[in-house]
Amino acid sequence: MSMPSRGSATLGSVRVRQVVLCLLALSVPAFRAADWPQWRGPYLNGSADDLPLPAEWTDTRNVRWSVPLPGPGSATPIVWGQRVFLSSVRREDDALVALCLDTRTGTTLWSREVARNRDTANNTMASPSAVTDGTHVCFTFGMVRMSACTVAGEPVWERDLEKEHGYSALMFGYSSSPLLHEGVLFLPVIRNANPGQYAKAVPPGVDGSRPVRSYVIAVDLADGRTLWRQERVAAAVGESQEAYTTPALLRRNGRTEILVYGADKLTAHDATDGRETWSWEGYNPTRINHWRVVTTPLVGRDLVYVVGPKHQPLYAIRPPDGEGTRGETVWEHPKLTPDASTPLLYRDRLYLLHDNRRLLACLDPATGKELWQIELGGRGVIRASMTGVDGRLYILYENGEAVVVDSAEPGRILHRFPMGGHPARSTIAVGDHALFVRTAERLVCIGP
Repeated sequence: MSMPSRGSATLGSVRVRQVVLCLLALSVPAFRAADWPQWRGPYLNGSADDLPLPAEWTDTRNVRWSVPLPGPGSATPIVWGQRVFLSSVRREDDALVALCLDTRTGTTLWSREVARNRDTANNTMASPSAVTDGTHVCFTFGMVRMSACTVAGEPVWERDLEKEHGYSALMFGYSSSPLLHEGVLFLPVIRNANPGQYAKAVPPGVDGSRPVRSYVIAVDLADGRTLWRQERVAAAVGESQEAYTTPALLRRNGRTEILVYGADKLTAHDATDGRETWSWEGYNPTRINHWRVVTTPLVGRDLVYVVGPKHQPLYAIRPPDGEGTRGETVWEHPKLTPDASTPLLYRDRLYLLHDNRRLLACLDPATGKELWQIELGGRGVIRASMTGVDGRLYILYENGEAVVVDSAEPGRILHRFPMGGHPARSTIAVGDHALFVRTAERLVCIGP
């Protein structure tokens, strides 16, 4: 098709181009790149638009504000405009609360009690991260309780998915965050089929007497309606049936698919109706019974990247051309892989941590070739995921130590600072020209 030369466009062709541009605009996800609207940021890969942000800070230098939190939680701060949203346990009475703070001052704009915390192994119910489209914000807590309100804090709807679909038994408690796309929340519940697996008291009103199935559900953010619910059948056994992962988004061949990872496989679901379009199984062919999955899929370069549980290889998977077929393993990286920290795609490089040994590797995302690796030093483990912005990688240790690394080869440590507040498991978020670092005790805003 030939295009008109410059200056030769007619009024009709101008109108055609305007219509095309409008249609393209409608196909773009409704987010602002300057915000951090959900767990893995505006691009769902851990990166943000490059802004001039501090590479170094102390307790006072380059700190906009630092405020105490009601209690611990692993939910990542979510930023939209001049509001930051996060979930927390309230120490004094074990309540689960939804919070909104002013990004400029740290002042609490509103706080809402949603439920009561429930004991889990080394975790709290304030682990899933909130999501927002700038009009509504939805908080999900670890008993699969969903609570949505306006960004001003006015309640809109609430749902208890355990009461609707059975008890969700996971050794460390439900921790998946929703994926928000075009006004729809996509939420996986990848759980043990035996509700009594961990001999916990099933809460009142929840059926814990019968086996349950895992599922994926699509919920309208504005009103809480179920748009579809798809059961997810897998051959996994024991703890391997359980997953703590968040869905990923894949656009291909004019279709949007929701990627769900865990229970020994990766599945793709049509975003409009939930039907499974393709799958991949490769990390647990012998059905080991304790390989729960924590890391979330990552999409880039027409590939999907997943990490096997407990430091198993990282796999690059090519989606199939047709439906009802299997994804293809393009390459695998067998070492320096994480257990809990989701890899990062930033500036056409793939970064991953060995989060127990504190090693950082940089790979070519097309081939899996290792370009460089460095030792991060320090002590303890890393459970949060990396953030890439302004040519740097921001990393938070579980003991509260923050490390800043130059993302360019050969990788070098630029800054190290003890934030304190163990356990710190929240990913560092970017928004309103600042970094937001959440520990078990404080939320710190680092920026001009």
